[in-house]
Amino acid sequence: MSMSDPIADMLTRIRNAQAARHPEVAIPASKIKREIARVLKEYGYVSDISDGPGEREFTIGLRYAKDGNPVIRGIRRVSRPGLRSYAAASEIPMVLGGLGHTIVSTSRGIMSGRQARKAGIGGEIVCKVW
Repeated sequence: MSMSDPIADMLTRIRNAQAARHPEVAIPASKIKREIARVLKEYGYVSDISDGPGEREFTIGLRYAKDGNPVIRGIRRVSRPGLRSYAAASEIPMVLGGLGHTIVSTSRGIMSGRQARKAGIGGEIVCKVW
């Protein structure tokens, strides 16, 4: 059976693994999912990204605070197959007044909202994380 929204599946796997306090989660591989994971690692939401046992998946190491709570407090898919969400560089939304991050798919690849605003390019709002 085919999956209609693989990115939403990735975000749900991360949420579920953190709720169960798993140290890592396996994700079916694709270029866009690896790039989203790279941005999450760049901003300190996940600890590491490594290739899984096969070519078709990779592993994301999850981070937890000293008190045991997940570093990712929330992660939400914005643009989805049924309702795409695009924004110009000046309209990319801030998450929690700048405490969270927006992940944007631009013509120059996947990047955070801050990087897209700085570069002056807009794109599809993939997800928000805080």
